Amino acid sequence: MQLGELKLGESAVVVNVGGEGQLRKRFLDLGITKGTRVTMARIAPFGDPVEIQLRGYRLTLRKSEASIVEIEPAEDSE
Repeated sequence: MQLGELKLGESAVVVNVGGEGQLRKRFLDLGITKGTRVTMARIAPFGDPVEIQLRGYRLTLRKSEASIVEIEPAEDSE
């Protein structure tokens, strides 16, 4: 599953950050790393961009950018 596929309010855990070059480095610098829990906070009216919450802050991404982040559903126990 990809980060851009999350529904509003759903949480997931990052499994892999794909891509290469500057975009991948930017994501890693922003804290989008393996094992990070992310929650879909907002979705724009036409579906792009999306806003995720992670590590105590919110980040807005285009769906095309979010598609390089592979996730798996989070367990609700956290």
